[in-house]
Amino acid sequence: MNSRLYEGSVMHARSRPAKNSFRYRIWFAYLDLAELEQIGRTVRGFGYNTRAWAVFRDRDHGPRDDSSLRPWIDGVLAQAGIDLAGGAVRILTMLRGGPFGFYPVSFWYCFGADGTLRAVLAEVQNTFGGHHNYLLHEEGGAMEFGEDLFAPKLFHVSPFMPMDARYRFRFTMPGERLTASIHEDIEGAPAFVAGINLTGHPFDDVTLSRLNRTYISMPLRAWLLIHFQAIRLAAKRVGFFSDPGAPDEETTVDPQRVLRDSTD
Repeated sequence: MNSRLYEGSVMHARSRPAKNSFRYRIWFAYLDLAELEQIGRTVRGFGYNTRAWAVFRDRDHGPRDDSSLRPWIDGVLAQAGIDLAGGAVRILTMLRGGPFGFYPVSFWYCFGADGTLRAVLAEVQNTFGGHHNYLLHEEGGAMEFGEDLFAPKLFHVSPFMPMDARYRFRFTMPGERLTASIHEDIEGAPAFVAGINLTGHPFDDVTLSRLNRTYISMPLRAWLLIHFQAIRLAAKRVGFFSDPGAPDEETTVDPQRVLRDSTD
């Protein structure tokens, strides 16, 4: 089975206008889309589009209309001229904890038939219920894990960060260890970084049961901690930025082109 459970830590560090940082324990599911039904049948405590304490629902991701996710991501990739030729798609995300779902960011790893990484889709959600996707790729060519991938900030996430910013993403290959980081530069200077550092475990009954007992509801825990940090930032008198509205397109298919166009 390619699917795994990952446990570790998440960190955020803001360097300006006021310093603020934290590190919390966290866990994610790394799910091969082709294995979802199998896991739903064989792993106790996990539900695929059914009720359980840890649930993955199609309608929480992608088009959010209950439709199958593989045709959707293949269609998004096709807009960028990317054909996986049947290669695997795996998503790193939180699982819905009972009735509560919240997904600050989910990463879709898209592999070609030869096993090489061809794209990563960063699916971002804010605490106001909005979402936007950034498709990170190199014109459909094979990508190297560990390289920097860039995207303009087009979606309002935190009310304490301005929109005039650029993201820099970096991912390692999902294996026994997994890391991912997002750097946010404002006016060309570093302002914020978020990262996860995780250790892989088998996707089985024992591990899932332990994670559910330890963290109760990971999405609810994340939602509460994010709001606690918002209170800390407000106490430090960090400026508040209003939401300018969602982008016209739900997915930025070519972030590099948008960056080039913005500098012309």
